[in-house]
Formats: sequence, C-alpha cells, structure tokens
Amino acid sequence: MKRSVLGLVEKITIIKNDRKKTVNARIDTGATKSSIDSTLAHELDLGPIIKKMQIRSSHGTSMRPIIHAEIIIDGRTYKEEFTLAPRSHMSYPVLIGQNILKKGKFLVDPLK
Repeated sequence: MKRSVLGLVEKITIIKNDRKKTVNARIDTGATKSSIDSTLAHELDLGPIIKKMQIRSSHGTSMRPIIHAEIIIDGRTYKEEFTLAPRSHMSYPVLIGQNILKKGKFLVDPLK
C-alpha cells in the first residue's frame, strides 16, 4: 500500500447515515486519540457514547466521552474512536491523532 502524505491541516468529511459535513482538521502526531468538537458531534447526531477515558492534554487531565465516528480522509473511509471535547474556541473542530494516522499508514509533511 502506497503511503499518503498529509499536511498539518487536511479537509475531512464526517459521515453519519445520510448526513455529511466537510471540515478542516488539524493533524496532530502527538495526540494518541482523535478528537471532535462536542457541538459538531451533536449537530451530526454522532454517537452513542461507548465509554469514557482519562485524557491528558495541555490543559491537564480530564474524563472524556468516546464515540465511534466515520470519516473520509484522503479519499479513504475510516471508522474510529474519537473523544468528545469542546473545541469551538479552537481553530479546527476535529483533531486527527495517531489512532487514525497509524491505521491509514499516513506520513505527515509539515511543508505540505
């Protein structure tokens, strides 16, 4: 399988049944789990919450709900776990972490 090269920001499409929404996502090789804005998840009716997990971030540790979500990135579809977090104050509503980057065998080029 040829490895796709991603930049630091990529367009992704979130899929839920007949609903689709394309957003810019931040690619973060330092994040273990991917994360989605809780307001966006509610808008797209993502869920249900499958478990809660303690997450370490730059703001400290917190318990976050985990959901499965289906996304399209670089033309390929992935169903993976995402933490729900308030990201409305951040530049990007979705953060793509190692759980998807490893699964897709992506390379990240900050110059792209």
